[in-house]
Amino acid sequence: MRFVASRNSLDIVPRMHTVDDSSLRTKTLTWHDPLPSLGEAATLSGLEYMRKLVAGELPPPPIAVLLGMTVAEVGEGRAVFEAEPGEHHYNPIGSVHGGFAATLLDSALGCAVHTTLPAGVGYTTLDLQVRYARGISVDTGTVRCEARVLHSGRRSAIAEAELTAVATGKLLAHGTTTCAILG
Repeated sequence: MRFVASRNSLDIVPRMHTVDDSSLRTKTLTWHDPLPSLGEAATLSGLEYMRKLVAGELPPPPIAVLLGMTVAEVGEGRAVFEAEPGEHHYNPIGSVHGGFAATLLDSALGCAVHTTLPAGVGYTTLDLQVRYARGISVDTGTVRCEARVLHSGRRSAIAEAELTAVATGKLLAHGTTTCAILG
């Protein structure tokens, strides 16, 4: 693959092979500079910050744009993410890469922990465990990741999440995390 990047966009262009070019696809991404939002984040509680993201008062982080995930809901100790798997998430064996599910789980888990923190306090993932239950494809449709905090202390937090297919309600993956509380 060839990556063509500028400050605000990234074009991923497949290396040309002898394969028929009629099967080529293009995806162009545009995102906001994340640094101004980080400055504002330091002045808000985690829940206030997450609510601004849901309301569209702050731009989504670049990783959300890259994977096509959105924060659908937040509450104290809770975060819900949604995404639409696409063929651009496929691995070489023809299914959505497990990293797609792992990233949704990690993001929702971390944001659930973030909703429990006061202004100026951050977190980082210490451990992420993912258990896959079913494969994901474009036919799966929208997926929903619901995360909740089980414990939030001064130095660490523990959370769990389920990733399900919206259309069927079937479990796709389950995850747990331990986060270090910083600050």
